[in-house]
Amino acid sequence: MAPAIPPLPDTLPADPLPLVAVWLAEAARAVRNSTAMTLATVGADGRPAARMVICRGFDAAKGAFVFYTDRDSDKGAELAARPWAALVFHWDAVERQVRVAGPVTDVPDAESDAYWASRPPDARAAAAASDQSRPLASRAALLAAIATVNARAQGGEIARPKRWGGYRVWAERLELWVGQPGRAHDRARWTRPLTREGDGFAGGAWSGTRLMP
Repeated sequence: MAPAIPPLPDTLPADPLPLVAVWLAEAARAVRNSTAMTLATVGADGRPAARMVICRGFDAAKGAFVFYTDRDSDKGAELAARPWAALVFHWDAVERQVRVAGPVTDVPDAESDAYWASRPPDARAAAAASDQSRPLASRAALLAAIATVNARAQGGEIARPKRWGGYRVWAERLELWVGQPGRAHDRARWTRPLTREGDGFAGGAWSGTRLMP
């Protein structure tokens, strides 16, 4: 019986990024919360930490993934100390996984402002009221802080806090995995050199190879 999900091409693509774009689009049609991804960071003490975030942008030309958060949060502090991260998308329903690792840069303020303006008012109020990762006396205290933010806005716009913004993860290493019958899964890894350029990175040619599953 042919597998429901086809394996990777026999000849691996020289550039995996267009295939990642296809997978993201197909996952969006088949999976709830398809843009959810695990973000792994390492703190100044060398200890790893992981949590789920939402991918808010993917540049298939540059190989960069964007997410937004409170930069004063634990993950923000970890990225400030060590600006490198790993990402994982896993879509069980379609038996596919994408792993990404590489350096991280801040998204420019203008870009963060534009994304902030696109968020629903209640999401902006919650983000403005929350000192993410800080101790909280009670849930009631959080709701009161949100109410205070809304009252101060008086129905107007809630400005983006300086501490809130985006990060861009640049793919230096990328791995694709496809589940196959009998656990004969298909797996490949690509790596490329990155050179600092402006507020981001320029990528060199990819080198890909299949891996034992």
